[in-house]
Amino acid sequence: MHAMKSIKPRPSSSSFALSSVSPSRPMGRLAGWLAAAAALLVAWLAPSASAQFGLNGGGVPEVELRIVPQSETVAAGGQAVIAVVLDHQPGWHSHLNEPVIPEAMGDFEAIATIVRVASSPGAAAGPAQYPKPHTAMVDFLFSGEPVPYQVYEGRAAIFVPLLIDADATGEIPVTLSIQYQARDDTTCLIPEFLEREVTLRIVEPTIAGADAPDHGELFADFDPGVFAAMAEGTVQAESTASTGAGEGRTFFGIPLPAEGSPARLIVLALLAAGGGVVLNLTPCVLPVLPIKVMTISHHAGSPGKSLYLGIWMAVGVVAFWLALGLPVALTTSITDPSIIFGIWWATLGIGLIIGSMGAGIMGLFTINLPDKVYMVNPKADSAGGSFMFGVMTAVLGLPCFGFVAGALLAGAATLPASTILVIFGSLGVGMASPYLVLSANPKWVDKLPKTGPASELIKQLMGLLLLAAAAYFVGAGLIALLADSSATLPWWSKTIHWWVIAAFVSAAGLWLLYRTVRITKSVSKRGVFAVIGLLLAAASVAYAADTTGKARNNFWTPFDEDRLAAALADGQIVVVDFTAEWCLNCKALKAAVLMREPAKSRLLSGEVTPLVADLTSRKAPGWDKLRDLQQTGIPLLAVYGPGQAEPWLANAYTAEEVLRALDSADGAAEQVSAR
Repeated sequence: MHAMKSIKPRPSSSSFALSSVSPSRPMGRLAGWLAAAAALLVAWLAPSASAQFGLNGGGVPEVELRIVPQSETVAAGGQAVIAVVLDHQPGWHSHLNEPVIPEAMGDFEAIATIVRVASSPGAAAGPAQYPKPHTAMVDFLFSGEPVPYQVYEGRAAIFVPLLIDADATGEIPVTLSIQYQARDDTTCLIPEFLEREVTLRIVEPTIAGADAPDHGELFADFDPGVFAAMAEGTVQAESTASTGAGEGRTFFGIPLPAEGSPARLIVLALLAAGGGVVLNLTPCVLPVLPIKVMTISHHAGSPGKSLYLGIWMAVGVVAFWLALGLPVALTTSITDPSIIFGIWWATLGIGLIIGSMGAGIMGLFTINLPDKVYMVNPKADSAGGSFMFGVMTAVLGLPCFGFVAGALLAGAATLPASTILVIFGSLGVGMASPYLVLSANPKWVDKLPKTGPASELIKQLMGLLLLAAAAYFVGAGLIALLADSSATLPWWSKTIHWWVIAAFVSAAGLWLLYRTVRITKSVSKRGVFAVIGLLLAAASVAYAADTTGKARNNFWTPFDEDRLAAALADGQIVVVDFTAEWCLNCKALKAAVLMREPAKSRLLSGEVTPLVADLTSRKAPGWDKLRDLQQTGIPLLAVYGPGQAEPWLANAYTAEEVLRALDSADGAAEQVSAR
């Protein structure tokens, strides 16, 4: 087993800004991911005032941050390089810019190391160059079986290239936004979200860099070839949509594979393409689908020409969807979209938009296109004509699927730009695929389903599922609002919206079952769609029930100083568990020790008050207590006894160690009572 250790309080001069907003999140793995994303990424709105991680017992930072310009003097039209240096003490490391999570580490949420240029008036910034990773053997889960994990360790230099404008004069203030987290096997230090500014002075070319200090080998790994690529426009600055909790991203509440992984894009592309195919079954599109295909076939005159024109029509449909997604993609390319989950009114607004789209597709209101749009009738007898034919085919379907498009535009705003384009492009591919297939063999047109109750049912199911998605965002927004107001929420408050979601999903499943029985007499179709409908209803209710059960059975009370003082005054032993959504060690220890026998029974004995100091939010009251205890990292367990001068503290612990600490605190309590 992994070696466990108790610790003594240690001094720390580190300070942490607690002003950023981070909402509480729903229970369960999915919601935990979302909570981590909201809590950590919104911190970019209010960077920490801490210049470095805490100090260890010897007064040496576990990770020291330095900003080193290659030279503070540069020439107009010249080049500059700034190094962001992380000096790690032995045994300490930070996560990669694009963390690779081993399968053995499960849902570990790595806080990526990210350096970006927030502003550089008078200079163009290129993509940051990250150092080569090292492989460390880590045992974050205390399993006794270390696994290889790639990290930055030792001296890790991240280089930021800048091209100075030809007309630059005076000084150029360069503001860097920096995100990183350091840890060893037992301790997660607090993630840092910093801003640092470096000033470059513009001087004559003959003296630029003349006073540059000797940086030794610091800049030896910098690749100057990036400057030529920047000048040619073949590379651009890194997207600020990078996140440190990529594992936490969801799409309409669906958990996704790791951000940046091929699996993630494949899953999204397949989901979107399937949705695009379904859009063809709506009443606005299905009736005209055979007409469009026969029009192409008529103009073509031959199977080869028909396929050629069909391809161009399909390209037109895809182009329409890409044009819809492009504005959102451009917006997220200049700001971090994931901060939306940390802003209650933005999250709530997304939910209301999606909800209105769901109500619209169910008939509450309609989308009416101007009459002039219907008068546009491009000929499908050429490549260009077929392209426009495809564009107009998609446009004329908006009265039915425009609600879906509107909801997607809102929901996709929380995703990176590249992912948004994949989703909308794949939607186009899905919608265009029937035209492409049928143009290759127009005889298959006769096999298409007809419009009628079935296509109306598809619209109704889309509406109910959009309302479920809206409930997800509205619930998250309301929880964020209450958390932002520092209100103490009852356990059930974070579960209500999951029951609303379950109600809409169950309604969709049961409505599918009911309408299928009414629409068709086919026993096989009735059976298949009955199973699908019942599974939808059962799965949604089961998830809501599981979420509620976990919330109800959580015997840990949120920490605050008044609760701690009151419990000690009543002669209670108090156990404070310092944890956070971004701390896998914390969750593993709690699940393996505190939530199992024999420790669990002792915590529920009535003589112990268990408090949880959740540090996911940087406004949480536990931060002050962590500093009072002169600690810089978690997991941390503190056991207080009435009359004890100092609490028992441990970063890692076994059940036996916890029981001994409780016995010691109980003995102190008895001595106080005897007096």
